[in-house]
Amino acid sequence: MDPADVHRLVQIIVEELAAAGQAPPQRCSCHALLYECCPDRLRGVIEAGATRLGLHAAGGATAGVASMIDHTLLKPDAVRKDIEALCREAAEYRFASVCVNPTWVAECARLLHGSTVRVCSVVGFPLGATTADTKHYETRRAIFDGAREIDMVINVGALKSGDLRLVERDIEAVTAPCREGGAISKVIIEAALLTDDEKVTACTVAKAAGADFVKTSTGFGPGGATAADVALMRRVVGDEMGVKAAGGVRDLEGLKAMVAAGATRIGASAGVRIVQESRGEKPAGASKGY
Repeated sequence: MDPADVHRLVQIIVEELAAAGQAPPQRCSCHALLYECCPDRLRGVIEAGATRLGLHAAGGATAGVASMIDHTLLKPDAVRKDIEALCREAAEYRFASVCVNPTWVAECARLLHGSTVRVCSVVGFPLGATTADTKHYETRRAIFDGAREIDMVINVGALKSGDLRLVERDIEAVTAPCREGGAISKVIIEAALLTDDEKVTACTVAKAAGADFVKTSTGFGPGGATAADVALMRRVVGDEMGVKAAGGVRDLEGLKAMVAAGATRIGASAGVRIVQESRGEKPAGASKGY
């Protein structure tokens, strides 16, 4: 990155931080953002979010909800039968993707061949502390094995150290092979480890590096998705990028809250339960991920 690029990136971040600071006097008690971010104050908007999801008595709700969900199983002790069940559920309910560890990508691609469900895998997971060249190789290998979506974890330590050049190179090591391979790239910022200013910076750098989505959490950090973080991330990236909420979204109301805040994709191990709730059914057992 040459000096002009660095200057451009710094200017973008400064502008975004300034925008994030323009808040009314009232603030929500759970977060330092605009008071409207609080889920308790979003109830009316959440109802509007239900309409956006097609959650109405005329039908079509299942497809609307399921198409937003990455059906997720990232537990390190997952066994083959768990992965097979995950793929069966994904095909049955028509989820957007299954999200699995790299070792299961080829198997999932085989099991889901001919379906509309994509295979998503993770890179630099869950800590983000591997080198950029390692993440580049992980990405290329996952795409080779059949992944069509990649969720990568940023170098959190580099971000908190202020080394934005390293962070951008780290993300580009993944977004570049994704573009070449026709895969969607999602950047996990692990919001629970960041200040609000750092969240703004992480989303801005991800956007500059050409990512398709920003994502809240790995599900293995100290906290998962919050409506407040989703709202902040949406404000930073605008309409050009997707926002994925992951970690702790366990029911339909949780999904609706995230969508109302600006999420366009949900990572959840409780996808079956959520779709069953959207149908008005009593939730049965579902695969457990994180």
